[in-house]
Amino acid sequence: MHRPAPVKKIGMVSLGCPKALVDSERILTTLRSEGYEIAADYDSADAVIVNTCGFLDSAKAESLEAIGEAVAANGRVIVTGCMGNDVERIREIHPRVLAVTGPQAFDEVVAAVHETAPPAHDPYVDLVPPEGIRLTPRHYAYLKISEGC
Repeated sequence: MHRPAPVKKIGMVSLGCPKALVDSERILTTLRSEGYEIAADYDSADAVIVNTCGFLDSAKAESLEAIGEAVAANGRVIVTGCMGNDVERIREIHPRVLAVTGPQAFDEVVAAVHETAPPAHDPYVDLVPPEGIRLTPRHYAYLKISEGC
């Protein structure tokens, strides 16, 4: 009997302006389309994304506090957003964060999620296996070193 792999859940903390909110929605939409679920709390999340604001000093303080809270509660935290441009400061204060990206770094955030909480592979849904399609027996391996005949 086939048992589907457990679905990975991602938490999101979105701080700052409406532009940051739109970025958070875009990230979550991408992850949701890949089969991830949105976690309602830190405990049920396989990873937490903190979308930060770096406009005002008070916003930076709030962002650093939110990162710290997520690290303490979950431990698997990916930081993105405007304050993500200050990688050194974030890593100095919160060295346990898994990845730090700047604003509009959608592909990098999704890649960090894939690394932290790899998406489940369901052979009944996913048509191409993760290792690719092979036309040779399993005990063969070819290394292509040139193009053409």
